[in-house]
Amino acid sequence: MYGGSSLFQILMLVVLVPAADRLVRTMMNMAGLPLIDAVRMITTTAARIMKISDRKGSLVTGKDADILIFDENVHIQMTMVKGRVIYER
Repeated sequence: MYGGSSLFQILMLVVLVPAADRLVRTMMNMAGLPLIDAVRMITTTAARIMKISDRKGSLVTGKDADILIFDENVHIQMTMVKGRVIYER
């Protein structure tokens, strides 16, 4: 723990969140995936692979409520971590 945050939470904020929109756009444009499948790859699938799907990866009661909101061009407009807005364009 670092100041109440796990190393995973810090890595998510520093590495994955800023790149999430680019990852989704790349999967859509280069691999031809539909939006829902590209988002699933960086959420549900990633959480399952990292064995943290009990608290991350989907929006269900009891999980952390980490949310990215994209605009129609898949650019991040808002980021919420544990239900708190930490970034808003």
